[in-house]
Amino acid sequence: MKEKNNSSRRSFLTNLATGTLGVALTGGINTKLFAEDKAQPILPINNNEFVSGKKFVPVMLTPYKQNGQIDFDVLSRLTDFYLAAGAKGLFANCLSSEMYSLSPEERLALTRHVAKRVNGAVSVVATGSFGETMNDKAEFTKQIYHTGINAVILITGHFAKKEENDDALIAGFEKFFNLTDNIPTGTYECPSPYKRVLTPQVFRYLLGTNRLIYHKDTTIDFDKVKAKINLVQNNRLEFYDACIANATNSLQAGAKGMSAICGNFYPEIISWICANATNPDRQADVQFIQEQLTKTEDIISTNYSLSAKYFLQKRGVPIEISGRTASSPLTGEQRKTLDEVYKIFVGWCDRIGIKPATI
Repeated sequence: MKEKNNSSRRSFLTNLATGTLGVALTGGINTKLFAEDKAQPILPINNNEFVSGKKFVPVMLTPYKQNGQIDFDVLSRLTDFYLAAGAKGLFANCLSSEMYSLSPEERLALTRHVAKRVNGAVSVVATGSFGETMNDKAEFTKQIYHTGINAVILITGHFAKKEENDDALIAGFEKFFNLTDNIPTGTYECPSPYKRVLTPQVFRYLLGTNRLIYHKDTTIDFDKVKAKINLVQNNRLEFYDACIANATNSLQAGAKGMSAICGNFYPEIISWICANATNPDRQADVQFIQEQLTKTEDIISTNYSLSAKYFLQKRGVPIEISGRTASSPLTGEQRKTLDEVYKIFVGWCDRIGIKPATI
């Protein structure tokens, strides 16, 4: 998707065409979802200044064994890696996790494992609006909530058909809320089964229910993003932008944080920009990093999530370069280009004075 200044934003997590990577580069459940966490992360954060309350929430990958089963040992290592890199929350069982290719039992097991591994150090959310009927969606929501997470994420495209209007969408949400007691929820403008961007009308309704404590936005157009951020004011909902090209603008406009796919490549960089986007002393570096992240987005998005697993493997995470939704393996040229991005990433760390996270 290419709108306004966000030309490098990919068509979010849909089946991406493979090909040569060729872009030139330079240089007990908490009801306040992402309230400042009192518990310490599993691994100490040693990379960032954290001069603001902004937060990076990664969209977690699913590691697999060579036989195609979920590798829970590597999932533990990956969780630790995110925390070591400064993540202040985790989004499990999302599109990056290949949630539509997981069985219901796998979705629950994966989410339960992450919640147990974190053990309250940071908040965890996971998608739960699966099922053919609204009763099915409500039942699975209850099941996944009881894995120990802080909120259940609702896919906006699950609550009305593509051709139906906002009134139908609101009616869908209302029926769902009536079936799920007071379970804390969040929303995600996921591109599958179709991308349903929340209009101001629907967003106001959702804010008024007092059921939402998280929103992952994929609106892309920053003027529209800012309009939604302005609506949040004093509501307990926390607004996270998925579009890395918007990062600095969104954070400075009042977004709580970022939840972008590039956090699966260089999470400490996203943690740093969340911490420093509003820091007047680091604006030259903030703008430099913003420009670089925007330039690299199309590169890392090609053949995602295999590209992310290759990059993490280079970084020492023992993850297999495999997935259930990839249509083709990484090419030699794609690997070569990702190797170059890795070198550039190390240069970013040197410039802003942080160390790459390790596990």
